[in-house]
Amino acid sequence: MKIDGFKFPSKHLIMLSGLFLSLSCSVATGQEISDKWKFQLNDPGEDWQRSNFDDSAWSDAAGGFGTHGTPAARIGHVWDTDSIWLRKSFELKSVPAKPALLVHHDEDAEVYLNGKLVAKLSGYSTQYHTLPLKPAEASALRVGTNLMAVHCVQKTGGQFIDVHVVDSQNVPTLPKPELSTKPFQSELITKWGAEVTAENAWTEYPRPQLQRSNWTNLNGTWAYAITSKKSEMPAEWAGEILVPFPLESKLGGVQRLLDSEESLWYRRSFEGTPTEGKRTLLNFEAVDYQCEAFVNGKPVGSHTGGNTPFTFDITDAVKDGRNELIVRVEDATEEWQLRGKQTLNARGIWYTQVSGIWQTVWMEEVASQHINDLKIKTDAQAGSITIAVDREGNAPVKIEVRDNGEVVASATGNTESVTLSIPDAKLWSPDSPHLYTIDATMLDGQGATLDQVTSYTGIRDVGKVKDADGNWRFTLNGEVIFHWGPLDQGWWPDGLLTPPSDEAMLFDIEWLKSAGFNIIRKHIKVEPRRYYYHCDRLGMMVWQDQVSGGSGEGAWPKWTRLAPNPSEATWPNEPHAQFMRELEWMIDSLENHPSIVCWVPFNEAWGQHLTMEVGKWMVERDPSRLINIASGGNFWPVGDIVDEHRYPHPGFPFDLNTNGRFDNFIKVIGEFGGHGYPVQGHLWDANRRNWGYGGLPQTKAEYKERYTTSIDKLKELQQQGIAAGIYTQTTDVEGEINGLMTYDRKVIKIPAEELAELHEPLLDPAE
Repeated sequence: MKIDGFKFPSKHLIMLSGLFLSLSCSVATGQEISDKWKFQLNDPGEDWQRSNFDDSAWSDAAGGFGTHGTPAARIGHVWDTDSIWLRKSFELKSVPAKPALLVHHDEDAEVYLNGKLVAKLSGYSTQYHTLPLKPAEASALRVGTNLMAVHCVQKTGGQFIDVHVVDSQNVPTLPKPELSTKPFQSELITKWGAEVTAENAWTEYPRPQLQRSNWTNLNGTWAYAITSKKSEMPAEWAGEILVPFPLESKLGGVQRLLDSEESLWYRRSFEGTPTEGKRTLLNFEAVDYQCEAFVNGKPVGSHTGGNTPFTFDITDAVKDGRNELIVRVEDATEEWQLRGKQTLNARGIWYTQVSGIWQTVWMEEVASQHINDLKIKTDAQAGSITIAVDREGNAPVKIEVRDNGEVVASATGNTESVTLSIPDAKLWSPDSPHLYTIDATMLDGQGATLDQVTSYTGIRDVGKVKDADGNWRFTLNGEVIFHWGPLDQGWWPDGLLTPPSDEAMLFDIEWLKSAGFNIIRKHIKVEPRRYYYHCDRLGMMVWQDQVSGGSGEGAWPKWTRLAPNPSEATWPNEPHAQFMRELEWMIDSLENHPSIVCWVPFNEAWGQHLTMEVGKWMVERDPSRLINIASGGNFWPVGDIVDEHRYPHPGFPFDLNTNGRFDNFIKVIGEFGGHGYPVQGHLWDANRRNWGYGGLPQTKAEYKERYTTSIDKLKELQQQGIAAGIYTQTTDVEGEINGLMTYDRKVIKIPAEELAELHEPLLDPAE
């Protein structure tokens, strides 16, 4: 089986919703089931199975142990290495008359009771079964405290081990495994994360394309509490959390998993100075997933959707002096909501869930008549900028366009939009990312300023053209350009979805630029808006994915890729409506950024549904950009691009172009590569099965050779009509070690200058 290009063995049937498999060990006292174990992943040496062995240094966890997706497995703790040693004490009030092991095991398991080997199990099982203990084996049991010790080996496919002592005449029903409230806690931290404090946590203005001079940053230390979903506002608070880092992250300071039946509460105070005739706006850059806010006990707004900014007008609730702000959050990660790579059971290509506030919270005061937004479009051929003003009230707005501080065009009026011609317009491109500053000032009847915002834009056109061989190519400002960049997931070992700082986020972009990439595919994540500002000013183009979601197998169709007669999922009306709302919000918040040149509504077949309808809506919603309807997904003839994912080396199924199905589309390879290389001391979890596509190379030289081979193959495909290549990926992410740098960004696997030299022929127009 292969998902997102990663091949999984098929020893056990693997469900799509659980790519990896599982193992657990537990012991029963007659009918009592207990899953509290100590475990070790390295050979503990002699006598490890005996009662008097010192296991105080072993790790504690609840059984069972293994990987999610194994048939009939009940997972309490993920185990995905080759071997595991387990020990646990259990009490027997009496020895069962006919004792047995209730067991579900992986390959070659050994079970000891009070130091005596009572079972040696070869092969693996696919369900629980009872194994009666012979009298000689049963004699190891005693009234009182007993010790069970288990060693299990995993060779191929999925893995699972769970063992209980039971009465074979009265076999109990096993309870659901105990779920841990703690995410995996890695020692990794970035250099920026190590410097984070409550005073310096994301202090930058969060909305670069609509800036006001007067604002209040609410990031920093908040109180938090976790209650049941049905509970009212908490009377007591559990401790402190550092906003804007998520509940599960190291930098947030809590590292707690939020259950779908729980509510997460935040509380902080702020100083209010209400001004008559002005409005106070409370802004959230992103909260995962549903939230409502209260100011001084009064509800001020609610929002559903975890990836984009929103605003509450809190004017009527704010008072002069000290005010109390409380935010309540719910997050049912694996239901229909859009969640991207988040999962309840982190493994493989799926990462730690993220809950709560994960981007900046801030306030601003505006006049009752004020500018809500600017919508900016440019025309490179005409050298013009068109600005539409969304505003409260009908007061006129003065627009000034500046180049290096000098006004080069201006207009004043109360029309909805204005088009300004820019003399000798300088066009935006990766080689010359020129930006114009835009000042918008709302004026009263006497010409005094009511509201003023600052924005910017880059003048550029995105398009496509056929080459001499009839292949479609990308264009920027009318010139052919090969799109070459990494798949970039935007995850961090210390902040998870939240970068540790603006400087850290900038580092990734600058390094990719220096390595000879001209585009980033932002993979099923919406970044803070400052990310796109940095791409704008540095000249890095972006393919922007929509965040994926859907609940259960029915939400994802069979993955047929570019084959004829594609399939798609059927979504209920409300989840689809929410998908479209969040798609619109993403476009609305990001469409002014010149760096974004392509929208990607679906990744592979992940939640792919109503493809033609979504694609046609996208084409109409933003005709200024290209649409890649489903990167690597099931092909439907809508939008501009046909996209293949292939690992480890790039390739394209030209033979599937039956009856010219692909002739009207730009052919791209939206994912390839993923060559893994582990760097000891910089792994998220050294004890797990860290992986890369195509297996791991034995040496760094072999790793570089594999990368070079992929680039050479991409060059050949470029000559055959391929117009873009996206390499997986910028950094290692949790168990994926296929990044060009380690997850903590401390080790660069191939120097940027070497990469730039390798990449240069791809970007050379002469080539």
